[in-house]
Amino acid sequence: MQTAMKFWDAAAEKYAKSPIKDLDAYNYSLERTRSYLTPDDRMLELGCGTGSTALLLADAVRHVTASDISAKMIEIGKTKARDQGVENIGFVTADVLDDALAGESYDVVMALNLLHLLPDLPAALARIGALVKPGGIFISKTICPYGKAMPFKFRLMKLLIPIMQLMGKAPYVNFMTAPALEQAIAAHGFKIIETGNYPASPPSRYIVAKKV
Repeated sequence: MQTAMKFWDAAAEKYAKSPIKDLDAYNYSLERTRSYLTPDDRMLELGCGTGSTALLLADAVRHVTASDISAKMIEIGKTKARDQGVENIGFVTADVLDDALAGESYDVVMALNLLHLLPDLPAALARIGALVKPGGIFISKTICPYGKAMPFKFRLMKLLIPIMQLMGKAPYVNFMTAPALEQAIAAHGFKIIETGNYPASPPSRYIVAKKV
């Protein structure tokens, strides 16, 4: 956990300034997410980064809790919320498994571009299952390039990342297939109700699942 915190703290400023690579895919998945939100919802975003998505969706819900493992990401998010005048959002420095998030329940939990970065995905999904109210929604978006058609650059990345991790130049990355990810989510008390790839290449799997 400490290694991940240091990596994302060091990347925070650059991350905040980086443009979205596929704006059309981002906007489409954003609107799909918005379609599931109601004005009475309490929403949690895990791995919120600098809070950009949470801030864009804050007007659609009663309250947003935005959490991230990086204190520097959270600091930037707080500044953005203050500058934008968004008052129904709270920022928390926390890992998915931190006790700071335990004991709460939410109508909607989001984990966008996060699940492939978690070393213990089953434990994380169990925690997420505990955080979502019965009948509530879990929304995730996860890069899933692994498979027979895995692009060469991702095959190369899979070889290089362990070396980069030893140098502190890369986080943990889990290369999953979309079916494996969906099976893992369903195994933790969820019924998948929508899926899609936004963008289609490399596939970033968008999944909406209902707590049963």
